[in-house]
Amino acid sequence: MTSIQDLDVERARAETPGCADVVHFNNAGSALPPAVVLDTVLGHLREEAHLGGYEATAAVSEKLDAVYASVARLLNAEADDIAITENATRSWQAVFYSFPFGPGDRILTSQAEYASNVISFLQLKRRTGVEVEVIGDDESGQLDVAELRRRIGDDVKLIAVSHVPTQGGLVNPAEEIGEVAEQAGIPFLLDACQSAGQLDLDVRRLKCDALSATGRKYVRGPRGTGFLYVHPKLRARLEPAMLDLHSASWTSPSEYTVDPTAKRFEVWERNTALVLGLGAAVDYALEWGLPAIDARVSALANTLRERLGELPGVQVHDQGARKCGIVTFSLEDTPAADVKRALTAARINTSVSSSTSAQFDFTARKLPDLVRASAHYYNTEDEIDLLVREVAKL
Repeated sequence: MTSIQDLDVERARAETPGCADVVHFNNAGSALPPAVVLDTVLGHLREEAHLGGYEATAAVSEKLDAVYASVARLLNAEADDIAITENATRSWQAVFYSFPFGPGDRILTSQAEYASNVISFLQLKRRTGVEVEVIGDDESGQLDVAELRRRIGDDVKLIAVSHVPTQGGLVNPAEEIGEVAEQAGIPFLLDACQSAGQLDLDVRRLKCDALSATGRKYVRGPRGTGFLYVHPKLRARLEPAMLDLHSASWTSPSEYTVDPTAKRFEVWERNTALVLGLGAAVDYALEWGLPAIDARVSALANTLRERLGELPGVQVHDQGARKCGIVTFSLEDTPAADVKRALTAARINTSVSSSTSAQFDFTARKLPDLVRASAHYYNTEDEIDLLVREVAKL
């Protein structure tokens, strides 16, 4: 078993400039990038300033191609199955809005689902009459796979689930969900926004037909980057809701053809420096190894949960048979915003999760606003001690 000390934390911190400035437990918001990502982005911006934007991009065409290969390795996919986007929401929407939903079609989702996804469901419900059904949790707090199986029918057109929700350390049982979806022949869209970069993802094992993710969270890439995996069988069925001269070719005055690869979900204009930065971040994660990252992040978070749970007046709210690097808690008689403010004053970065991000879950569990502390492998036990001491003062 990998211990909390097995990864070279001193090296990781030395290669992360921000570690000298803050105690960063907001990795589920936006992680501290390693120096190689910073250098890659700034280096290309300088090239654009000296060469011109188009010319600088042309000069790194092979490096841009390599980004697709790197993301494919991260997910155990093929490069043609990968699209590079501006963010996780853009990735998720590019697939979701391609489905030809109609009246009476059903979408199955989780109680822990994220606001942006649910708003899209509800918009399509208004537009098309599609039905949105929330699968309840089992006794551990994760999606109830047995209930999911009971809800399957010919009118179910999509299973869409967040792997790790924004509001806690839960890891939904994506592999089991994928098994149900595969057996029923129903597309499975997995939102891996919070799991990519901290969990070892394998789309073949997960059996998802599409997976969306961001660069800025646990992958440690720059903001304004995301990526999307789409299985060839699914993308052959879907024409994106929006196309341009990159995602499709104008073949005659009255005809066009859609790109056969996942690039059909992209658009032409993008920030080359950020895409290269995303590639550098993915390569950096692959260098450490996702199993090692997963083990250390989980160990740190488990330690933090235990330490916080020992404090009087503190309640830890994470659920699930398996938990990850996100830790959520509340203090009796102290609003989450006040806790975050006090921690910020001590140069400790955290965030607040509220019902506006996850109405189903907050309503069902009667949750208050939560303080969210999300660990990454460059965090230390000393930083956990500091966070716990500051919370104890409150």
